[in-house]
Amino acid sequence: MVENCPDDRWAWVEIDRGALRRNVRTFKSRLEPGVQLMAVVKADAYGHGAAACAPVMRSAGADQFAVATVAEGRALRESGIAEPILVLSQPPVTSIPDLIEYDLMPSVFDVSFGLAYGEAAAQAGKVGRYHVAIDTGMTRTGVDWRDVIDVRDQLEFHRGLQCAGTFTHFATADVPGDWDWELQRHRFDEAVAGLRDAGLDPGLVHCDNTPATVLHAETHYDMVRVGVGLYGLQPCDATVPHLSLDPVMSVRARVTRAVYPPVGAGVSYGMKWRVTKGNLQVATVPVGYADGYSRALSGKVDVLCRGQRLPQVGNICMDQFMFAVEVNTARQYKPVRPVQEGDVVTLVGRDGDESITADDLAALLGTINYEVVCDFGLRLEKVYR
Repeated sequence: MVENCPDDRWAWVEIDRGALRRNVRTFKSRLEPGVQLMAVVKADAYGHGAAACAPVMRSAGADQFAVATVAEGRALRESGIAEPILVLSQPPVTSIPDLIEYDLMPSVFDVSFGLAYGEAAAQAGKVGRYHVAIDTGMTRTGVDWRDVIDVRDQLEFHRGLQCAGTFTHFATADVPGDWDWELQRHRFDEAVAGLRDAGLDPGLVHCDNTPATVLHAETHYDMVRVGVGLYGLQPCDATVPHLSLDPVMSVRARVTRAVYPPVGAGVSYGMKWRVTKGNLQVATVPVGYADGYSRALSGKVDVLCRGQRLPQVGNICMDQFMFAVEVNTARQYKPVRPVQEGDVVTLVGRDGDESITADDLAALLGTINYEVVCDFGLRLEKVYR
């Protein structure tokens, strides 16, 4: 569990390549032959490290990749990924040289951007591939579903352009039987049918995100875009009965200090928590809210050490937090074996029979597991197993 942990800071994120590989294969097995899997690796693979995760995904069956920004796509190319890469939103015109140099496919919904992209591609002796993004009701990005034929008509003539795909994004695919999902699907189907009737090739047709991939096999079409599920996280409660996933990320650290403060001593900023009994050990861990361990968790969360749940105490600081070395059993606190400097503490993951998940922290924070893992990936060094 602790081999090859960083030497310069006793805190790290562990990434389980085996779990990642199993999750990709789980999703790939749900697809009919010929349906492609686009692995979403935006936000540095949801905090897991895109450059290290993408080759694992590729070896497990991922056909294409998706990112949020041109910089993410450029970094993926520089890491050695040769498969098609889609930028999920239309970037600024100033990004066009990088799109062409690194062979990145932008999402296009604006005619002026599309023409500028095609002109630059033609001047470089290339054909700029792109995907048309259709807004079917989420009101975030894309061309209105009723106007997609007009946009394609204006781009179709350009020798420097090739439509490689057409897609939309569902806002409520995680809600079984939702009317808005049905409406978005109907609009998307109508838009794609209209393109074909007009003699315009839509390229690869795709609309399913992670929950839709699990819950709506009827809309797998030519390709699905799977994100959070690849990292072993369920996108919603509705998907839990349908597939088993293995969490890829664990977050661990080592104790940097362990002391026995006097009764009445305050702990951390504001001294909102004080030592109320003698012979109580308080330990420090070098992780804080700058590492993704939100200050809003202060006094609400446990950590794991030697297979036991121990309460975090005091306000979580920017770079450190403290926990009390006692176990809360049936509302009666009892002391446990003291910890020592260097002992491993688990913030997310499994230790013995106990586990803490990203979903557990998300529930305490009133957010989603996506945000929890993304935040942990911002500063902590990653160790790949």
